Amino acid sequence: MEKKAFQKVYTQLQAITKATIAVKAQGIGNDELAIVGGRLAQVVRIIGDMVTLQVFSGTEGIATNTEVIFLGEPPTLNVSDDLVGRFFDAYGKPFFGEKREIRGEKREIGGPSVNPYRRKQPSDYIHTGIAGIDLNNALVTGQKIPFFANPDQPYNQVMAMVALRAKVDKIILGGMGLSNDDFLYFKKMFENAGVLDRIICFVNTTEQPPVERLLIPDMALAAAEYFAVDKNENVLVLLTDMTQYADALSIVSNRMDQIPSKDSMPGSLYSDLAKIYEKAVQLPEGGSITIIAVTTLNEGDITHAVPDNTGYITEGQLFLRKDSDTGKVIVDPFRSLSRLKQLVIGKQTREDHPQVMNAAVRLYADAANAKTKLENGFELSDYDKRCLDFAKDYAEKLLAVDVNIDSTEMLDKTWDLFSKYFKKEEVRIKDEFTSKYWK
Repeated sequence: MEKKAFQKVYTQLQAITKATIAVKAQGIGNDELAIVGGRLAQVVRIIGDMVTLQVFSGTEGIATNTEVIFLGEPPTLNVSDDLVGRFFDAYGKPFFGEKREIRGEKREIGGPSVNPYRRKQPSDYIHTGIAGIDLNNALVTGQKIPFFANPDQPYNQVMAMVALRAKVDKIILGGMGLSNDDFLYFKKMFENAGVLDRIICFVNTTEQPPVERLLIPDMALAAAEYFAVDKNENVLVLLTDMTQYADALSIVSNRMDQIPSKDSMPGSLYSDLAKIYEKAVQLPEGGSITIIAVTTLNEGDITHAVPDNTGYITEGQLFLRKDSDTGKVIVDPFRSLSRLKQLVIGKQTREDHPQVMNAAVRLYADAANAKTKLENGFELSDYDKRCLDFAKDYAEKLLAVDVNIDSTEMLDKTWDLFSKYFKKEEVRIKDEFTSKYWK
């Protein structure tokens, strides 16, 4: 790399770990980038004149007299409409060896979230076409919400479905630790669907250094802020997988000899996650950033530090599970929650939406009770049997993630199931709605 007059160069390293190096230096800023023996690094800690840097590709082969060149600036991304339809690595460089660089304004990544004074209450409904979301857990622009899923569930396929169906201006994918198969799946899905004119992707694959994953969310959100703040567009940011992001945080903190917190995670985990999720915003001028992330679970353990901290920051969660009756993956109506859905259901969706949603989930709960009775050898009533039949139909025709219909059709189908299995008084919906919509 060509040296410039303003660059600070040092050649006496004080310490080397598997992920970091330390050097005595002055006038260095937090998050500043550096080149260590030809490898990109970033400042992660400054104590007096001792500066610690994380080396993204690892420190193997670095000697104590290796040259350290400080670049005088933190990571940046060039933002413009040139970003659209492109795939980038963790540094914002084009994938596939593409030479065409992004022209535009250089902006720092990882900056502060929008001032609360400039925020507006989230208020606009986001249609995804997935009934387990739209019917029971409607999403709102400016919301932050994760998918909780086990590693063997098709969460990336669900994210791709959301990307293709969501009615927003731009979709920005931040992929962390993606397998090559998953990366190519996203790429082919977006290309074949002809939606590259509203897609931007930042990707770190399993073959690339894990520490690079720490840059992906900030790159994705820097692009999102350009389109939401500068262009007044509605932007949906998809982040997968935040557990991989947290694991990368753990790698760096452990190799810096920091005392680990719960589940070997750094004590700063809550702040690190909040810094990302709090970028979700509804702006008064009309633009918005909505964040849907994936948090993979270890055998369904939601008490692990990553999902546990996530739940305190986000506005609910979407829980994927495999339905035992149909064999399909569904959005679990019991463990999923969108805390902002009441802002739009029945207001921007049809008037009967809240009543239909509540009745369907109650009947689905009655089916779960009937299943428990059956498993324990108790005799089932006629109502129990009808609840079980309803639950199977409800899961297959509405809750399954492969169902793609609009919200009006979701409500009509649910009314069909009500009239197929129950009497009006058993459904317990207001007469003004049953007289109008009962089939």
